[in-house]
Amino acid sequence: MRVGYFQFRPQFGQIAANVEKVVKGLRNVAADLIVLPELAFSGYYFRNREEVASLAEPVDNSPTLQALHALCKGKGMYIVTGFAEQAGNKLYNSAVLLGPEGVLHVYRKLHLFNEEKRWFDPGDVPLTVTEIHGIRIGMMICFDWIFPETMRTLSVLGADIICHPSNLVLQYCQQTMLSRCLENGVFAITANRFGADKRPHGIINFTGKSQIVAPRGELLHRGPTRRTELFITEIDPTQARNKQFTPLNHLMRDRRPEFYHPLCNS
Repeated sequence: MRVGYFQFRPQFGQIAANVEKVVKGLRNVAADLIVLPELAFSGYYFRNREEVASLAEPVDNSPTLQALHALCKGKGMYIVTGFAEQAGNKLYNSAVLLGPEGVLHVYRKLHLFNEEKRWFDPGDVPLTVTEIHGIRIGMMICFDWIFPETMRTLSVLGADIICHPSNLVLQYCQQTMLSRCLENGVFAITANRFGADKRPHGIINFTGKSQIVAPRGELLHRGPTRRTELFITEIDPTQARNKQFTPLNHLMRDRRPEFYHPLCNS
């Protein structure tokens, strides 16, 4: 399976220009699955909830997703992208999995980071794994990484590849994801943006360094900090189904969930 990411610098509020940049960047790609950053088309550093509402789109009537669907249909590939979603009077920081057949699943970020709590509603969609051509795909978004329960839940559900659209501003995630892949025995594709959102109310800088990690915590590739990069590599996703850590230890069967009740009851 040929998988990868497209790391770029979205221009805040310039949805059409950002869509054009992505479509142009992926036009000649030969890949099965590409991951894009969090909020890849709207930009990130909103002034307030009203500004989110002016840039968010409903999934079932989105020019952005229609353009990506046409790209997927023409190339027979799948894309996971971050997306500012409007659903009735709710606003979500979402990730969308779409392919030649259209939108397959929408995930709404469970763990909102810092000022996102002022802009978005908390996610209300259970963590889910979606199968494409026999490969099981899970999605999480940016700050979800700091809660081990997110990636563990997707792994228990059988995910082979975790797609992780991100707008990372802290320095910890990229290295921590090696441990997340090791402890869960899965692949992860973290697609981060780079550059900065310079707004009237302040500036936020993003860390770049998108990456792909293999099930034993092996870093297959890490991108640059401050430039656009399209990276694609070939993996065998079924390697994620071998959870045998030592001859006598299995990452899933050795769990003791009967002793984990405080995680759900606290």
